[in-house]
Amino acid sequence: MTPNSGLTLAIAGLAVAGVVVRPARLPEAVWAVLGALAIVLTGLLPLQAALDAAARGLDVYLFLIGMMLLSETARREGLFDWLAAEAVTHADGSPRRLFVLVYAVGTVVTVFMSNDATAVVLTPAVFAVAREAKLKPLPFLFACAFIANAASFVLPISNPANIVLFGSRMPHLLSWLARFALPSIAAVGMTYIALHWAMRSELSGRFTGTPSRHPLPRLPRSPSRSPSS
Repeated sequence: MTPNSGLTLAIAGLAVAGVVVRPARLPEAVWAVLGALAIVLTGLLPLQAALDAAARGLDVYLFLIGMMLLSETARREGLFDWLAAEAVTHADGSPRRLFVLVYAVGTVVTVFMSNDATAVVLTPAVFAVAREAKLKPLPFLFACAFIANAASFVLPISNPANIVLFGSRMPHLLSWLARFALPSIAAVGMTYIALHWAMRSELSGRFTGTPSRHPLPRLPRSPSRSPSS
């Protein structure tokens, strides 16, 4: 191993440790950026090469910003709380049915809004309504966590890592579906079967609680006009 290789590994290791441990409770991004700056400042990577690499990822950054804004807007408008509450209501007291509904909602959110939206935004909403319904939340949290991975190859946008991995070689949608549709269906189906079997004892019986925040206001079918219009 060359001295440069050892220094690179040391900086990368410290950056990863900072992301995981979060000293001083600083955001994960701070440690990743500090690691990148250290690579440049120590001369391991020329500044121009670093700038060129950052410029090549512009489309990825814009995609991530767009998805984060979309997810945050949905969260602030109560979409994820509403979906979780609707799942509890339509489960009709059956934990098994609720598990199916949460898994289905998680699949749709992952496919069309990315696995980050499922893991970071939908999961807390599911946890909250499960607790309010006086249910053990663990099976439903597992459903969110596992489907965020299992459905992450259905579409290119289902996982931001897809955009990073393929970059400019991203296939067209039909080519993508031809390559990943069947494996994704198998992954979603087999994950459900395995997880449902593993959680079968936790999903027995009935529940009577309902989320206090339901029913939430329903979206209007047509836009309303303001008095000034």
